[in-house]
Amino acid sequence: MSKFTLKPLLKGLFLAALTGGVISTAHAQTQANGLQTGEAVFEVLASEIALQRGEAGLAYNTYLEMARQYQDPRLAQRAMEIAIAGGSPDLAMQAAKTWDELSPASDTKPKEVLVTLLILSNRWSDAVKPAITLLRQQTPAEQENTLLQLQALLAKAKDESDALRAFYEIASTVKIPLKDPGLLYTYAMSAEKVGHIDVMEKTLRDILRKNPNDVNSLNALGYSLADRNMKLPEAYALISKAHQLSPKDSFILDSLGWVNFRLGKNTLALEQLQQAFAMKPEADIAAHTGEVLWVMNRRAEAEEMWRQGQKIDANNPTLKETLQRLKPDWATDDQASKNSWDGRFAVKVIGLTESQNQGGSGGFTLSQEALKDVLEIRNPMGGSIAKITITPGEATLESDGKVVTAVDADTLLQNTLGLPLPARGLSNWLRGEVRPGSEASVDRDANGQVSKISQDGWDLVYTWSNTNRLEKLTMTRTSNIGSIDIRLVFDRPND
Repeated sequence: MSKFTLKPLLKGLFLAALTGGVISTAHAQTQANGLQTGEAVFEVLASEIALQRGEAGLAYNTYLEMARQYQDPRLAQRAMEIAIAGGSPDLAMQAAKTWDELSPASDTKPKEVLVTLLILSNRWSDAVKPAITLLRQQTPAEQENTLLQLQALLAKAKDESDALRAFYEIASTVKIPLKDPGLLYTYAMSAEKVGHIDVMEKTLRDILRKNPNDVNSLNALGYSLADRNMKLPEAYALISKAHQLSPKDSFILDSLGWVNFRLGKNTLALEQLQQAFAMKPEADIAAHTGEVLWVMNRRAEAEEMWRQGQKIDANNPTLKETLQRLKPDWATDDQASKNSWDGRFAVKVIGLTESQNQGGSGGFTLSQEALKDVLEIRNPMGGSIAKITITPGEATLESDGKVVTAVDADTLLQNTLGLPLPARGLSNWLRGEVRPGSEASVDRDANGQVSKISQDGWDLVYTWSNTNRLEKLTMTRTSNIGSIDIRLVFDRPND
């Protein structure tokens, strides 16, 4: 028999209800009186019993409805706790927003939780506004602590560039103390991501005035100057000093090779870059090494190095910029043109148990123009199942006269149609390109044609015609519901 205990929040609610005490001086008397009714007590108790029985969704909805009805933030907080325990981050964020809206403006805790939930869900841009509001309510010491927490969460970001841009927007609203060089360094790198090179350079020089041997700042400032082909003697001096202080750091050795390349010392640069890549294979280093080989007219070796870089991270900004600028024959242009695809799909899910096995088939049409994808899914007889419109930051599904909107297209399809189809980034994949915004690996055949892409947990295997038209795409992944196998066959590819 399980033991039933009241959590502190519930004890407070029951005490307030049973003793007739005022719940919060910030709430109207009528709202407090509402929670004192027997009906409210019953709803709280019923919700906790439902939770004990495994009916978390019922408990969550009841608490959130009561929070709005009685304007009590503690009920919204409880709903959020239930959603977190149930592994539902979107519902947790919805409750956290309500908790924040119902709380007094002076209460910063709800905002702290909301910002953390948004960032852990990789919604950095959505976290900017509440984070700035939070910082403006904090003391300088509290602001520094908040920024340090955000800095720690940067390592968990799926899209580092997006996260750094958000961090800069947040951090630039307050004065960062010089006593924390690590935080200042992160701020400098975030400034570089949004194109504020002057802010980055000034911040790095501020760090070096106080800490002349700060290796990261020496390397970052030197590399920034070398990459922009500016003040090359100073860039060389900064990077050389960093290399002397940390001779086994592959990223610093990469910077040293790059500044020597800028100085026209190609043979020395190649030697240092190849050594750096051997120490730590990274897409940035592959991009630099390939460019030096390209300039030395060793084109085949350059292309092979770039292919190795794409296997490591095909979305690496340095590698992508290098390929777009130097344009080897197999490189693709990132500018999305107008495309459309017609075909058939078959989905097979091998569940964790036999009863969870499922499958389905049908037809589809995908049209893509600029940053907008429209995916139409049909049943095997040709009847319409759904139409999904995907733009950056939003997906809309139309089915049976109803329209549903969500942030993520894949989740929208799964929740609405029960189909584990990868709609997000599908037009990129059908062009043989990786989806921007997350790490990806690309394998190419001897002719430079894409043979496999791994991204977002999916492995994509391509079959091309003799005229380089996509004939078939096999997509597989393993998830918490089992293994998923999707096969796409094209009737009218890439017209």
